[in-house]
Amino acid sequence: MSRIAIGADHAGYQYKQVLAEMLRDQGHEVADLGTDGPQSVDYPDFARAVAEAVARGEADRGILVCGSAVGVCIVANKIPGIRAGVCHQPYAARQAVEHDDMNVLCLGERVIGVEVARSVTEAFMAARFLDEGRHLRRLNKVLAVEDDYMNRPTEN
Repeated sequence: MSRIAIGADHAGYQYKQVLAEMLRDQGHEVADLGTDGPQSVDYPDFARAVAEAVARGEADRGILVCGSAVGVCIVANKIPGIRAGVCHQPYAARQAVEHDDMNVLCLGERVIGVEVARSVTEAFMAARFLDEGRHLRRLNKVLAVEDDYMNRPTEN
């Protein structure tokens, strides 16, 4: 089973709770990195925490939930080593892992129903990167872009 870091802002709190319970029931180790209630909070704090846990190797994958999924996805993709994607149907979640080695799933609680969120999460969890041919070549190009920007001198 996998180690999963999960987090949400207030607009994704309910689905985070449902998905964390589902993953635990399936035998996964789940680190819930907040938020802990429906009170308004700032999504970058939770997106960063989940993405950093994945980047440090403390979690194999991450799941983020906010209202649309877009905000948390933007933040997560700022963390080196993270390949986050917004997926609102199972095919995209599976394909993003198999072809792009996506390691953080972003869901929008205000966009999809809870049963769809469950099925997308299950597709994400079941998929494995196809570490071969064109997929590996393309992933290496993505990693090269990240490396190019990480190693640039900062401007004053």
